[in-house]
Amino acid sequence: MTDAGKLPASDISYLDLVIIFSVIVYVINTYLDFRQLKAISKPSPPAPLIDSYSPVEYRKTQDYQLDKWYFNFFSGIFNHVLELTLLSLFYLPWLWGKSESLTQHLASKISWLDSSEIPVTIVFFLLDGAKDTLISLPFSLYHTFILEQKHGFNKQTLGLFVLDSIKSTLLGLLLGPPIVAGFTWILQRTSAYMPLVLWAFFFGLQIFFMTIYPVFIAPLFNKFSPLEKGTLRTAIEELAGSLKFPLTKLFVVDGSTRSAHSNAYMYGFFKNKRIVLYDTLIDQCKEDQVVAVLAHELGHWKLGHTLKNLVLTQMQMLCTFALFSLVRTSKGLFTSFGFVNQQPAFIAYTLFSIISAPVNEVVGLLSNILSRRFEFQADAFAVSLGKGEELKEALKILDAKNRSAVNVDAWYSAYHHSHPPLVERLTAVDAATKKEE
Repeated sequence: MTDAGKLPASDISYLDLVIIFSVIVYVINTYLDFRQLKAISKPSPPAPLIDSYSPVEYRKTQDYQLDKWYFNFFSGIFNHVLELTLLSLFYLPWLWGKSESLTQHLASKISWLDSSEIPVTIVFFLLDGAKDTLISLPFSLYHTFILEQKHGFNKQTLGLFVLDSIKSTLLGLLLGPPIVAGFTWILQRTSAYMPLVLWAFFFGLQIFFMTIYPVFIAPLFNKFSPLEKGTLRTAIEELAGSLKFPLTKLFVVDGSTRSAHSNAYMYGFFKNKRIVLYDTLIDQCKEDQVVAVLAHELGHWKLGHTLKNLVLTQMQMLCTFALFSLVRTSKGLFTSFGFVNQQPAFIAYTLFSIISAPVNEVVGLLSNILSRRFEFQADAFAVSLGKGEELKEALKILDAKNRSAVNVDAWYSAYHHSHPPLVERLTAVDAATKKEE
């Protein structure tokens, strides 16, 4: 490795630092994983949930969590070793060279295609994506048709899995190249305003996808039907009306065609808000419990959590691009990862994403802290609407039906979970209820 690939006054390269940091993070994660393994292996539920699980049901939940733990543990080892191996063998410059050769070959056959950096970048993006898909496919198949199937959660057929994969691939081929081309075009025109231009580009993309996803993309995979008139619809509309939530449409999605897991969410801009309920949620909970869950979700809107998250995300993105601008043309960054004679624009950001992992770890931890705070606040909001008991019962039912971890290690949860453990939420709901009284 040349001196240009080393940090000033040091024999350690950027690649060396990435490998060292990656190993440190993996060791920390492994330690936390084994703490969680010890927690989920406990012979009985925590005291607040002791009456919510029969011995048989607790054992089923425990078996599911243990199977998930071992799957995640061994797939994590594979992915970690593979990632470091590819970086050490200079996979990225090798793939870039192959992308250049393939693009030049295609350009010689197709009159309107040239072999400039943007077409090469698109080919690189597609080849790397194909690699990721092939590597992840066996794990996805195992998770869906062995792990989830074993515990009764998988509801999709192999044919539906293949069809979903084809649709996802076609969407990637349709949407990915134009985005990569636009991103690269901006990077090639580096200026003092590059961070702001990049932020505007991706903010526009976020708004675009938030607009088209529920209308054009989500219906490709699931069926969305208006919630039928009845007591549940009336209760939801009355709740939304009491909070001045501009509800325009209320859908039920056929989540049961793929999984027995349940969920609910809302989306939309300004005066055009929509709520989506999974059919599994309606099947698993009573109507007043479903309304309590939505009271929690509407609490996020009423308390401004959605807007706050959006603003914080944009600030983070702008800061990220600002930091990237500082190393955009660093020769040492490129040579450290094997790019001796080239500095492709898209590769610059790829390498920056790799070396900025320490920042991402800190941001992820802070995001979890904020998210958990918002969850407690939304629960308290539901309590203020008189939905405390119904929310508690719904949380218990959903955790049991989804076989979520009953015993959770506090350190593991703080690092990995954006939502507080069930016991903490139940305790907080009780405290909020007493405060309301």
